[in-house]
Amino acid sequence: MANSTYSNIDEYGFQRSDDFDYKLYDLFMSEYMRTLARRAQRWSVVYKDNNYKKNKTLKRFVRKGIPIDIRTNCWMEISGAEKVKNESVLSYQQLRHQYSNQIVESIQIDLPRTFPDNVFFANQQALCTMLYNVLAVFSHQNLDVGYCQGLNYIAGLLLLATKNETATFWLLKTLVEQILPKYYIKTMTGLLCDFEVLNEIVKKHEPLIHRHIHGIGMPWAMGTTKWFICLYADVLPTETVLRIWDCLFLEGSKLLIRVALALLKIHKDDILKSTDLSELMVVFKNMKNHPRVLDCHGFIFDVFGLSSKLTNNKIEKLRAKYQQGS
Repeated sequence: MANSTYSNIDEYGFQRSDDFDYKLYDLFMSEYMRTLARRAQRWSVVYKDNNYKKNKTLKRFVRKGIPIDIRTNCWMEISGAEKVKNESVLSYQQLRHQYSNQIVESIQIDLPRTFPDNVFFANQQALCTMLYNVLAVFSHQNLDVGYCQGLNYIAGLLLLATKNETATFWLLKTLVEQILPKYYIKTMTGLLCDFEVLNEIVKKHEPLIHRHIHGIGMPWAMGTTKWFICLYADVLPTETVLRIWDCLFLEGSKLLIRVALALLKIHKDDILKSTDLSELMVVFKNMKNHPRVLDCHGFIFDVFGLSSKLTNNKIEKLRAKYQQGS
């Protein structure tokens, strides 16, 4: 730590773990900063008019990372959130006057639990107020979902990334209502379906991992619920999560399955070395510390490289199969 140029608090206010590898991070960032500079220059040339037309060029650019200074606007456009906002009869400011008192208490209980070690949430009451507003408004206008634990992590990280309460609301609304499966409704049918999808995919593409995990007796829900419910927020390093979200907003929820398969492949040796459930859970808990996961740029390439045979069409067919069986 003493020889590192980086603080024990990351750029988004999160405390780095005691075993954080500062030397490795220094090496990664020395190259990544140059990559960011090159990518920002390319974005400024190709998308100088902010016309994010969906095509192969945009997909290639998004996979290589959206520059921080245009991330909010780009997310709004490529996700469809800007369209949702513009087509809404009521503005976010108008919707803020419509709270559901029954749900408010649940949100207030969860607020202190949302990134408790984050210095921004700990020291800025305004940020907590914005998070409360977003969750309360969303829960009132979406009665099928209301408020579900996990939404606080997504909305919280959206706020840290965008620094914009209005954008956070519309991005959250678009994610839950248009991009993601039915993860957050009371029956959680979308989440249960994706556990089955992941199980079949791992069984086919990584039979050794599948056999080992099932031999130990770990249900997929135990190891991966937070992956899907929180969209990897509070699971993986912050910048890695935001790079995943770059692609999620453009390419849809199938990406979450591809990320899951990549994580399992990267940690294959550690998974197979585990001898019981407690050891296996430690492997899952420590996935955020893997050098390849910390290298957010390299990890995104791994996601698409290690799951190249896992097409969107295959994932949708599997989802349809298990949705019919539910």
